[in-house]
Amino acid sequence: MANKTILVIEDDKDIRDTVTYALEQEGYNVISSENSKILKSLEHHKPDLILLDNWLTDWKSDANGQQLSKELKADPNTSHIPVIIVSAVSNIAEIAEAGQSDGYLKKPFDLIELFDVVKRHI
Repeated sequence: MANKTILVIEDDKDIRDTVTYALEQEGYNVISSENSKILKSLEHHKPDLILLDNWLTDWKSDANGQQLSKELKADPNTSHIPVIIVSAVSNIAEIAEAGQSDGYLKKPFDLIELFDVVKRHI
């Protein structure tokens, strides 16, 4: 876990803060953002995993996690980074698959589920 960096993109501050704190307590380096603007500087942050909320209140009105994941997977510079879509929608598995994500985490989730998903993909 040491030296592993996780990028958390979540517009809900309470969820973002809880996930960040929990992952830091597990020994991960965490970068968190309320929107997807941070994706423009991935070469600087070099995350080992991205936890990406599917329904972002975002700077780009048509942006959602599924579309952003698909863009990340299509880019040779970022296609190797595991992307986990996070959402409360009932069809999250289909959304994650359509976005070519590496996995998904259904809200509400507990910390054990969070840690399991992270460990599986890092």
